[in-house]
Amino acid sequence: MSISAFRPFRLLAAALALTVAAAGCSRAEGNESAATSADKGPATELRLGYFPNVTHAAALVGLGKGLFTKELGSTKLVPTKFNAGPEAVGALLGGSLDASFIGSGPAINAYAKSNGEAVRLIAGATSGGAQLVVKPTITKAADLVGKTVVTPQLGNTQDVSLKKWLAGNQLTGKVKVTNLENAQTLDAFKKGDVDAAWLPEPWSSRLVLDAGAKVLLDEASLWPDGQFPTTVLIVRTQFLKEHPATVTALLKGLNAAIDFSTSDAAQAKAVVNDQLKEATGKALKPAVIDRAWEHIKITADPIAATFPQLAKDQVTAGIAKEAPNVAGFADLGPLNEVLTQAGKPAVDAAGLDAK
Repeated sequence: MSISAFRPFRLLAAALALTVAAAGCSRAEGNESAATSADKGPATELRLGYFPNVTHAAALVGLGKGLFTKELGSTKLVPTKFNAGPEAVGALLGGSLDASFIGSGPAINAYAKSNGEAVRLIAGATSGGAQLVVKPTITKAADLVGKTVVTPQLGNTQDVSLKKWLAGNQLTGKVKVTNLENAQTLDAFKKGDVDAAWLPEPWSSRLVLDAGAKVLLDEASLWPDGQFPTTVLIVRTQFLKEHPATVTALLKGLNAAIDFSTSDAAQAKAVVNDQLKEATGKALKPAVIDRAWEHIKITADPIAATFPQLAKDQVTAGIAKEAPNVAGFADLGPLNEVLTQAGKPAVDAAGLDAK
């Protein structure tokens, strides 16, 4: 075959080579684009959940003092009030909420229900602040046999804590556990319709000071050094990936709220009470908020080391058949960057950041 006869084949081969090379460049550029497209910059809005409880003091201060809004800049803050964790979990998993202050139990449930995909633990907010309060005639665990004990909602943090404690005292099935909104529990206790309640602050204090209850057990007594996460901050994983700057801004606002709360308790309590009045229509009596404040520690540390045990507690409480796997639940990198910039020590993920 002549040299001229080979020329079309050489031209075709060259063309194919160029096409392959171009395709290779295109794929490389596409992969790079896909890797960087996850970060979409600051979000247009941040839909933030919180509860009207003293255990959500950091959230209430952040809202009341405009500390979140200040850090978020052009991102619109849309606060959403919830009465218990399972409601907030539904909103997070349904995509109608971006982040939420929430109890540790529902936070674990949100992670477990989505097979570890939908949410991440990014900070703590409060340690402590939950008590089992009872009628004065009840003096020991055995006295609860045949009695009615209330928690805020099925599967919420206090519900799990109560049922674990009942199991540990061989009282499972011997006590009637029911669920009511906190305000309804206060009314029911006053009427004598319920005998006890495991509640977060300020509701345990309200039952003690306004309804004549007494403390049978402070949950802090069940944990090492009295520290356990009552309220934490979680965010949708997708939101964290798409708007990391917004999440960092939220954490800066949280840090500012914690600083304000710990440096000036009197002013912080006043802000919290104003927010509670706005959310519920009624402020707390000074004695109630003072008592409630004594039982909480406002901290950005989610006390990550407790989460494996909290997951096991759900089995003991009969909430889950097997302990949810919490490996990979925490992403404390953004928080620790904020803390480092503020000259504060980093918090420990306790291995909860690795799967």
